[in-house]
Amino acid sequence: MQKRVCLKDIAQKVGVSTALVSYVLNNQKVDRIRKEVAQKIKDTARELNYRTNHIAKSLKTNKTFTIGLIVADISNSFSSSLARIIEDEAEKNDYTVIFGSSDENGQKCAKLIQVFLNHQVDGLIIAPPFDAADQLRSLQQQNVPFVLIDRFFPGLEAPFVAIDNYRAAFSAVEHLLANGYRRIGFVGFDSPLNHLQERGRGYRDALRQHGLPPEARQIKSLPLSFTHRQVEQAIDELLALPEPVDALLFVSNLLSTHGLKYLNTLDLSVPADLGVVSFDQSDAADLFYAPLTHIHQPLREMGRQATQMLLESLGSPKAPARGVFMEAELVMGKSSRRYEVGNTK
Repeated sequence: MQKRVCLKDIAQKVGVSTALVSYVLNNQKVDRIRKEVAQKIKDTARELNYRTNHIAKSLKTNKTFTIGLIVADISNSFSSSLARIIEDEAEKNDYTVIFGSSDENGQKCAKLIQVFLNHQVDGLIIAPPFDAADQLRSLQQQNVPFVLIDRFFPGLEAPFVAIDNYRAAFSAVEHLLANGYRRIGFVGFDSPLNHLQERGRGYRDALRQHGLPPEARQIKSLPLSFTHRQVEQAIDELLALPEPVDALLFVSNLLSTHGLKYLNTLDLSVPADLGVVSFDQSDAADLFYAPLTHIHQPLREMGRQATQMLLESLGSPKAPARGVFMEAELVMGKSSRRYEVGNTK
């Protein structure tokens, strides 16, 4: 095996001290060193294929400069986009992100947390499954810095970044009502996750405020691990009611993706016969003939904020826990604007 190049090897070849080489390669006090000397050190390091000894560096700084990220499902465009934003923000601060998917499974989430801790990550950013509260309390007892993203637990005092899901769902229903829809169906999840519960609460309260008591038969709750057939069945049942729904609110981009695909096969017109609004949208929604009205979550701001909150906590472990709510934006598409196609009923 080839001997690993160390700082001393570079120093001997250039004819300077090991400390000077360390200063240059760690971008310290470079302004005090002649440019030609600094450049020669960098060129020699590259020539000798020098690689930073992160183990030695972590022993010196008591940091590994790594962050563990746990999302629900990295294959979901929401999770993958968020992961990339966090990765980019961390890199600006010389941190590397390693990540995994919990699949909304508390045991898998616990296993990932332990793997990350074994790798001595400096902190964690977590989109927790519904049964992760005890795991998070354990992290607090161990003084492990973490920030929750997209979700939080009302009974747990921990830093988080999320949108106001209640207000987002409320505004989506009000938009549909303003466009003449009155029988609004809700396609969501059978889950105790707080952010999903809040979307349902916003839906129900918006209807009540406009004199339309929510009906249980207009609400479909699917398992988190749903199949496309379950989405189709939910839509069929809502359209087969004695008074069929005239609009649908999907609580996730995955649900709406399957829903739009199925609606394409039905003998009805969006938005004339049926209005559609979704939380987020996937690229597949661009292929639907009526551009999708959707609730846009500020992922870039959420990812940046969560990363900065974690990095701040690493620099100040006793920083008080704080939650940040961000406003979502209702992006208007044609899928819910019935009046614009001439129908004013």
